[in-house]
Amino acid sequence: MFFDALLLGLGYNASLVTLGATALGIAAGVIGTFLYLRKRALVSDAISHATLPGVALAFLVMVALGGSGKSLPGLLLGSALSAGLGLLVVQWLSTRTRLSEDAAIGAVLSVFFGFGVVLLTLIQTLGTGGQAGLEDFLLGSTAGMLRSEALLIAFGGLAVLVLALVLRRAMLMAAFDPGFAGAVGVGLNRTDLAMMGLVMAVTVVGLKVVGLILIVALLIIPPVAARFWSDRVDLVILLAGAMGGLSGWIGSAISASAAGLPTGPLIVLVAFSLFALSFLLAPGRGVLAVALRAATFKRRVHIRQGLLALASGQPIFEVYTLRLLQREGLVRADGVTTEAGKTAVAKARLDEARWALVRATPELELAAARYDGLTRISDVLTADQVAGLDRRLQGPEPAT
Repeated sequence: MFFDALLLGLGYNASLVTLGATALGIAAGVIGTFLYLRKRALVSDAISHATLPGVALAFLVMVALGGSGKSLPGLLLGSALSAGLGLLVVQWLSTRTRLSEDAAIGAVLSVFFGFGVVLLTLIQTLGTGGQAGLEDFLLGSTAGMLRSEALLIAFGGLAVLVLALVLRRAMLMAAFDPGFAGAVGVGLNRTDLAMMGLVMAVTVVGLKVVGLILIVALLIIPPVAARFWSDRVDLVILLAGAMGGLSGWIGSAISASAAGLPTGPLIVLVAFSLFALSFLLAPGRGVLAVALRAATFKRRVHIRQGLLALASGQPIFEVYTLRLLQREGLVRADGVTTEAGKTAVAKARLDEARWALVRATPELELAAARYDGLTRISDVLTADQVAGLDRRLQGPEPAT
């Protein structure tokens, strides 16, 4: 059944939910990358928690106007207004007072969320009817989602994605070089507000699927996971969008195929799984890659030190070093140097003599700074420079 859900084979409504969650995940991953690069990830937490009183107030207004109070567009509009107010309050507190941004975020997050919880509790006691299900906006719920609601989420996510691509250059400039961005006419305050507006839009659109508490994870985890795989910004943005979309697709498919499992938490758990795989397996920054590089470096150091010890006629007491030399075929089991070992020892001796001459030559000071005992001198100097060192090591030619 899971693979049927992945291939959109569980019915029209389930397919719409899966497609909507996928579009939301792509948008969240892309927008979250700019937020992560701008080092303002915590702002998304304040925005998400600030949506709760808007949901409750929108419900009360719609009920007062004679409606059921459960219209998703109305609830999303209320959450957007509330989140926008929370964003403006954070901006005002961090720029017009002595509060740091994290302190402003903590204040807005706690006050708005507390107010929202009070309103939800009040709604539950009113007995107006239709209030059941409002708590789903905390953790998200796709059970019973209508076709119009799924389409609203999907198209909302795609619209946010398009706007992010349009504003991509300005947001990247603000993230990497604010001084240059201001010099070329990019308004940093406007750019930051636009970025926060996109974050707010993703948060509002994702309330029904992931919920206001977990949407932060969908904004942050994919960019952080993508960063393990590349140093190129464009590729990080692409990978973050792909991981976010994959999280929405697989998480919603699991929820659709297993009755009773909530969609939002499953999406976040899939996103975390992708992060864990990136953390472990990424070729550049993954734990295994770092451990492999460390082991390779240790091995090279021991072999080099072993060759230098043999070159100076010193015995090798380190068992690990001796085993490495034996494994490379440089020494025999009794510690006697093989023919290949003699060649390697001669090369190591010559290389050290060359580096000693480089360190004693003022005009080669920059090259001498590269010496670490492992770097080959041919990687630092040209062939002509190395040949010149060899001539100096051989001494002056005899006079004729």
